[in-house]
Amino acid sequence: MRTLKWQQVHAWRLSQHGLAPRFSSQDFALAVTRTAGIQAQVMSAAELAMCTRVEGLSPRDVQSALFQDHTLVKTWAMRGTLHLLAANELPLYVAAQDWQLHERWSKYFAECGLSTAQQDAFLLAIPYVLEQELEPLTRLQLADAVAKHTGIVQLRDLIISSSWGTPLKPSAYRGDLCFGPGQGKTATFTNPRRWIREWQPIEPMLALQEIARRYLRAYGPATTDDFAFWWGCTKTLAKNLFQSLAGELEEVEVEGWRAFALCTTLPLIQSVEPAERIHLLPLFDAYTIGVPRDCEPLLARAYKRQVFNLQGWTFAVILVNGSIQGIWHSTIRRSHAVVKVSLFTSSTASIQKGIATEAERLSRHFAKEVLLEYE
Repeated sequence: MRTLKWQQVHAWRLSQHGLAPRFSSQDFALAVTRTAGIQAQVMSAAELAMCTRVEGLSPRDVQSALFQDHTLVKTWAMRGTLHLLAANELPLYVAAQDWQLHERWSKYFAECGLSTAQQDAFLLAIPYVLEQELEPLTRLQLADAVAKHTGIVQLRDLIISSSWGTPLKPSAYRGDLCFGPGQGKTATFTNPRRWIREWQPIEPMLALQEIARRYLRAYGPATTDDFAFWWGCTKTLAKNLFQSLAGELEEVEVEGWRAFALCTTLPLIQSVEPAERIHLLPLFDAYTIGVPRDCEPLLARAYKRQVFNLQGWTFAVILVNGSIQGIWHSTIRRSHAVVKVSLFTSSTASIQKGIATEAERLSRHFAKEVLLEYE
């Protein structure tokens, strides 16, 4: 069994995430392709996650990529959570989701009072209605149009009653719905196939295998349980998936911890040069969510609930050479921003210097002076 050091694993993950070094602005899409998606339930955090990984990128650039250039797409993906994905890779994620395998959706719709025929009518109506309109529709407009088109009055209330958008998720998994530009605080929806003209169907198992490879390139080494949590599937499916890739995987030991890595990545993991790096990652950052979270060298168990609370919130973290060593939060005021830092361990001059450098980067992102406060 091949053995690795944690400093090698941390350095590898940072390099894959565009954190050390960062991606160039010409390659900004790598921020979503290399990480296998940027979580976007808090859009400002998603913008910061992108800008953290790409030199010179601004929130305006992210919005342009989404709603003008259509190189990015915002939709529900793994774990039923909103993500930013590369638009040309959406067919891959749709195939890997293979929503029809999830019997719980049929049960969910049945519990909402929809017969099988009404469920089918609903799912067919979403892309049709969105195709008929030149502009994206708000949730209310979509609800009205779907109820009118199907003649099923109860669909209107079903769509608008769920603040989390649950009834619309199967349509997103089918590739029939994604987010359009917001109207103030009001979300809009469109059919992504209007933006993605070359949609090549992919066999679901092949797509899922490719997703597993991408996960291991970004977050590996990792266990089958780690992948199951990240993707939002059963542990049994994850085990079977890794077994189907057995010829491409190798079990490794990282200072006593065992996991799987892609064989092709191992020479790179062993050769990457560790470096002293400090990062301030935003809420729900892909790095924080995706890496195995039950490893002491990544996050000490004593501080786990300060990063991941029981309500599903993932806090903004301070990375010290790839491991989570604190949390931070910002308060935006009229003339400046205050960034409060809480370290889990004793601070050092080099850590404080790295945090100050990150604060300078945040000041450019917020277009405001950033004042640091240590708690």
